[in-house]
Amino acid sequence: MGLRTNPTQRQRRLGIELRRLRTEAGLPVGTAAACADLGPAHLGHIEAARTAIPEVKLRALATAYGCSSDPLVDALVAMSQSTGKGWWTEFKDIQGPHALDLAELESSAVACRSFQWLYMPGLLQTPEYVRALLEAGEPDVDGALLDKYVDFRLRRQQVVTQGTLRFHAVIHESALRMQFVPVDVMRRQIQHLVGMARLPHVRIQILPFKASMKVPMFSTPFILFEGAVPDLDTAYVEQPVSSPFVSDQEHLARFSESFERLSAAALPPIDGRVELEFSTERDSLGLIQHLMYSL
Repeated sequence: MGLRTNPTQRQRRLGIELRRLRTEAGLPVGTAAACADLGPAHLGHIEAARTAIPEVKLRALATAYGCSSDPLVDALVAMSQSTGKGWWTEFKDIQGPHALDLAELESSAVACRSFQWLYMPGLLQTPEYVRALLEAGEPDVDGALLDKYVDFRLRRQQVVTQGTLRFHAVIHESALRMQFVPVDVMRRQIQHLVGMARLPHVRIQILPFKASMKVPMFSTPFILFEGAVPDLDTAYVEQPVSSPFVSDQEHLARFSESFERLSAAALPPIDGRVELEFSTERDSLGLIQHLMYSL
């Protein structure tokens, strides 16, 4: 079997974690490889995500590295054994690798925290909001292709609608005011946002323009995903170049701190028990109600 030329984010992350464990154990490649009856070059390919690793050899490496966390080792084994095939593979002809990797990451995460300041979070968008955004961004796109793009976004949302992913969003007020889509589409999108907040595993806060807060370390939109174990948490940063996935623990800690700052400065979350028309509180729902009248 030849070496991989385009490994997925999951495969790259597995290699990164194995290299991290080896480095922390202070073992050179040759010594570590011998512990699992591997050649140094073979282990190098594994760490670079160019080839797979059998479970028995992965566990042998974990033992040699002194990794005492059974949940972490089991999670790494699960990553190594995954085929990476899911509903998203149906869209590989129209979506780039980052989009497919994001869908796979969402399917395996247990929770996520999302910050958005220009658009509604992708996992909370209505079909017509998605379509309006795509039509504005790519006015010449073929109708059938546009349908597939919309379908891909909606399929991603199943992790939230089916309750397999705990979701916490901080959305800047500007995302509710931007006129990227027609007013009627935005009104229904905002109503959908309130409806999603009624789900017990969904928490939505609005960050108002007048919020008083310390400047966050990151102002770009980002999503923090919680993995099966904290060591496998991942940040997804919305940017047009380079890899959008961040796994370095120091950077993850900074993203997490930024999100907590944003959450603390935002209004109290939408209370899904209160109808949109009857909110009298100074909270996220109250601001949304005010914005609805101004649309």
